[in-house]
Amino acid sequence: MPLVSVVIPAYNCSRTLGKAIDSALAQDIPLEVLVLDDCGAESLAEIIEGYRVNPAVRYVKNERNLGACASRNIGVEMAKGKYVAFLDADDWWEKGKLQKQLQRIQETGTVLCTTARELVTPDGRLTGRVIPVTEKITYRQMLRGNCINCSAVLLRRETAQEFPMCHEDSHEDYIAWLKILKKYGEACAVNEPLLKYRLSSSGKSGNKLKSAGMTFKVYRYMGFGIVKSVGCFLGYACHGLGKYAGAHLRGLRKGEKNGRS
Repeated sequence: MPLVSVVIPAYNCSRTLGKAIDSALAQDIPLEVLVLDDCGAESLAEIIEGYRVNPAVRYVKNERNLGACASRNIGVEMAKGKYVAFLDADDWWEKGKLQKQLQRIQETGTVLCTTARELVTPDGRLTGRVIPVTEKITYRQMLRGNCINCSAVLLRRETAQEFPMCHEDSHEDYIAWLKILKKYGEACAVNEPLLKYRLSSSGKSGNKLKSAGMTFKVYRYMGFGIVKSVGCFLGYACHGLGKYAGAHLRGLRKGEKNGRS
């Protein structure tokens, strides 16, 4: 039986899906990779054909387009592993990511673990810009902004089943993490850029104004009143500015160290 089930929602990702799958299969633990084809315009048949001989890869095509949120939930219900890890089809992992996260979960007794991430250009070039995480993440901290990236998450399968993702018109993963931390208190993290996160102008976070509106919806979907929602949103805005400014400065320092102008 796999220890971890890796859930990959796949939609118009023929250029990047293979790299995501390969990075999951390169992890040094027993796992399965669940690819949920969400009926995009691009055919994934040729990519998937290359994995037919690998019993660790399971491919399912949705009957119709459901969105990433519902596709992840289907993957969670299909999962056989004790843990579930989410990976978007345009991102990839460093070797050893899941092993390091499993160790952190065992050390802390938490139900969810995330990692830092390095930002990658749309064509797959590393930028050197790293978004760090604190090794302990609390519910109160998360109210100031989502520091848990979906493609970096490893969590217990029963926890993922307890809190399925919903409200795709907002940031559905952020809602799930808030609900989990509200019940379980805190999450843990590995502060290493074990996730390579591809930037995209077409994704939810690509349009910053649209993303901000979705973040405000998160607080409303959590049942917060207007005053509390506005307060959380202001904290989110300040946190976001500091996070990306810090990543930019680290990228500049790395460039100077490597002799780049």
